[in-house]
Amino acid sequence: MSEHNDIQIGIIGGTGADLELENAEKIKVYTPYGAPSAPIEVGTFKGKKVAFLERHGEMHSIAPHKLPFRANIWALASLGVSRIFSPCAVGGLRENFDKGAFVVIDQYIERTKNRESTFYEGGKVCHISQADPFCPEMNDLFYETGKNLGIPIHKGGTYICSEGPRFATRAESKMFRLIGGDVVGMTVFPEIVLAAEKQICYSSVATVTDLDSWAAECEKCGLVEWNRQMKCPKCGSSIHPLAVTVDEILETMAQNTENLKKLLEAVVSKIPEERGCNCSDMMKGAVM
Repeated sequence: MSEHNDIQIGIIGGTGADLELENAEKIKVYTPYGAPSAPIEVGTFKGKKVAFLERHGEMHSIAPHKLPFRANIWALASLGVSRIFSPCAVGGLRENFDKGAFVVIDQYIERTKNRESTFYEGGKVCHISQADPFCPEMNDLFYETGKNLGIPIHKGGTYICSEGPRFATRAESKMFRLIGGDVVGMTVFPEIVLAAEKQICYSSVATVTDLDSWAAECEKCGLVEWNRQMKCPKCGSSIHPLAVTVDEILETMAQNTENLKKLLEAVVSKIPEERGCNCSDMMKGAVM
């Protein structure tokens, strides 16, 4: 067990979310669920003690469906972390979510298959509420800060969490829109539930890197929804279907790195010592 146990802020870095800490040291944390994705880097960021974890490993070699979610959250909790910020890359499911914009996530819909999503596997059963899963205090702080910085940012959005690692079919992407999704990604669940079981605040600001595969382009009307007829539903002209590529995601994240860095720098320095939310009460009445 590490000697560190007083670090309040944990950041789980995904695609394009690397962080440079002052006086940094990498530590190994041993958990009942095996090793975390990578050694946890502990240091100072904007005057705050921070624990930074590379979600996909130091070489970005762990696929989303293979991530050691329980080990990651348990390790951060053992360091004293009470707030987790988990930036992520997502596909946009709405016409008004431009590439490069941020979305402060406030709801999710789970579409995963084989992920362990609780620390309570026997002896006790935990039915934790996820009615309002994301920390409202942190979400407000990220949104207001981003708005004040002039960064394109949307307040509220529903995250569809798919199993991955493949991208969605066009039919699935259209379904995600129909069931209320605003963005689609592969990592928020079960991170957020496990954080709740540890009574840790959780906030995720998503970067829209692409328009998933529901979208098509019409020369006359712009962005429209794909259909089998390959005709624009507005004017009847031919449409060009869009599709997600890894290169597109990496290119968008690279272009948005500076905005994400500015947002993190401004927010971390503002996080209050005492929590003003109810996230620490999430386990009340949850265990049978």
